[in-house]
Amino acid sequence: MPHILIVEDDTDINNSTAEYLRRQGCLCSQAFSGTEGRLLWREGGFDLLLVDLMLPGLSGSELITEIRKASAVPIIVLSAKRSLSDKVELLSSGADDYVTKPYQLEELWARILVQLRHASAAPTLARLCYRDWVLDLDEMILTAAGQPVNLTAHEFKIVELLAGRPKRVFTKQQIYEAVWEQDYAVEDKTITVHISNIRSKLRPSGTDGYIQTVWGIGFKLAEG
Repeated sequence: MPHILIVEDDTDINNSTAEYLRRQGCLCSQAFSGTEGRLLWREGGFDLLLVDLMLPGLSGSELITEIRKASAVPIIVLSAKRSLSDKVELLSSGADDYVTKPYQLEELWARILVQLRHASAAPTLARLCYRDWVLDLDEMILTAAGQPVNLTAHEFKIVELLAGRPKRVFTKQQIYEAVWEQDYAVEDKTITVHISNIRSKLRPSGTDGYIQTVWGIGFKLAEG
């Protein structure tokens, strides 16, 4: 079941497109501004994006540019612009395809299927993204706001665990047992010390505040 993010400020177009795609078996998330689209995108898990250009808040072009810094997810632009130069500019900036409004939903679906096939045939990148973090899971390298962060193996695994489920609160026991694969001792200070070290290493990038303490429970990532 492909998960598609629709970023379109026209309520009728957004809703009719989502309704049609759901009938085709897709899971759809809907955003009605560029800013909302960016917020949903950062939560992760999307297989394809449909992005309008003329959006309130953050423009479609700006959203595409930001996404392309961290991901190769297929993006289809929805726009009323018709000129060849507009189309060439969009494809050059990172979009994978371009559909001119008003469009037939059947044509849009055909184009979506093409992009999903291309994406499934392409080699997968072992990469996890959260806001200004990019985690290379193969090399165990974290880049924060464009800056490499020198983490130990255990520190990287803690960040990976949190970034993989950004809305979940993890207890110290859950973090310890997931990362060290050992039973957790109740008074163990290991996780607290490691979180402190991670925050210190993230401070130069300005992303140390991403890791929040949930008092009496554990840790989670801050919502964007």
